[in-house]
Amino acid sequence: MPEIHAFRGLRYDLGHVGSLSDVVAPPYDVIDASLQKMLYQRHPANVIRLILNRQEPGDASSDDRYARSARLLRNWISEGILQTDPDPAIYVYHQEFAFGGEQLTRRGFMGRVRLQRFGEGSIYPHEETHAAAKADRFKLTVACQANLSQIFGLYPDESNEAQERLETAVARAAPLEATDHLGVVHRLWPVTDVKAVAEVAAIMGPKPIFVADGHHRYETACNYRDHLAAGRTLDANHPANFVLMMCVSMSDAGMIVLPTHRLFRGIEPLDSQQLGAKLQGCFRTEIAGEGAAAGHVVWARIAETGDQGTLALFAPVDQRWVLLRISAEGRRRMAEVAADQSSDWRSLGVGILHRLVVESLLGAANLPKPKYVHEVAEVVSSLESGDEDGSPFALAALVMPATVRHVQAISQHGERMPAKSTYFYPKLVSGLVINPLT
Repeated sequence: MPEIHAFRGLRYDLGHVGSLSDVVAPPYDVIDASLQKMLYQRHPANVIRLILNRQEPGDASSDDRYARSARLLRNWISEGILQTDPDPAIYVYHQEFAFGGEQLTRRGFMGRVRLQRFGEGSIYPHEETHAAAKADRFKLTVACQANLSQIFGLYPDESNEAQERLETAVARAAPLEATDHLGVVHRLWPVTDVKAVAEVAAIMGPKPIFVADGHHRYETACNYRDHLAAGRTLDANHPANFVLMMCVSMSDAGMIVLPTHRLFRGIEPLDSQQLGAKLQGCFRTEIAGEGAAAGHVVWARIAETGDQGTLALFAPVDQRWVLLRISAEGRRRMAEVAADQSSDWRSLGVGILHRLVVESLLGAANLPKPKYVHEVAEVVSSLESGDEDGSPFALAALVMPATVRHVQAISQHGERMPAKSTYFYPKLVSGLVINPLT
């Protein structure tokens, strides 16, 4: 059973920093060097200096940046830049954003959630994790002794009962507000009413939670708890037994899942005829456009179908887009090459792309990591400009995103999706509230 607790969060004192917009940042794993530099320049107390401290001249090792983050965190607390809330709270969090010509709001709440190892309770992962990322986040957690960013969790609640109870609690309160670099507006309300917190915890008790984003940080939180427990017995309510999590109902009106398209390296470049020949039988294929820019029209056709078995590949040799629709034979072959997976997993567009198309029909297993992008415009520009070294990409793929239903079904099968199967938009920001682990 997920166990939700209020806590006394660390939050920026606006009297010290001025605008909250100047000190928040997106999650560490979507920040490139240019955005890191911009956030560094935005404010001397921007949370980027905690979640993704950069290497500095004179550092003896790459680990110095973790110690620098910890030192800054201690200094900001002692100077009053960060202050501990006087009362335990759970924090209502709204994100207002534009999508598809509409203004949407995604609503959720942040609290401490008791840790359960994946596979041992009712908190489920849906994507694979990587050792290097977990090692990085573990070093930061050990140094700072805090959850600097929240996990993003989804839970089933068709009537949005838990969220509506909290909306009532904050209906007459003014929020704290920040606008991020993409124009998304983030609003925060602490809820300290003991009765409201208890009611929400009771509603959440029997519900499963599915990790939407932050798998590495969740597993790191478990590793940190075990690290502390190795030398002593932790009290059941020790903060390290919990992790900061944003909980969002799967039925929330602002729930958006965007695609993650792929640009592949390491595959033998083919023309559209050669590509069609390799896919013959498993897919019905057609030439859907010429030139990289035609990707916009091709994607519109795919998105209109809403079908996980419809995708497109760009053949760089003759600069043509090939539209693919999986056939009955393709389904049979997919069941054969992914016999170790459930039918839900085998129906995923990203599963079909990687397991059937790339690994089986193109015979290209163990490829270098592809370039992942979310907008078709990024696919087009990448095809036109080439890779970082200027070399052309060997193949591009437009693929449907996994849905929230896929996340729930596949997670409950105990399976993991291929990397970057989902992109929950918009990203949560770091810097609204920090969860101390001491």
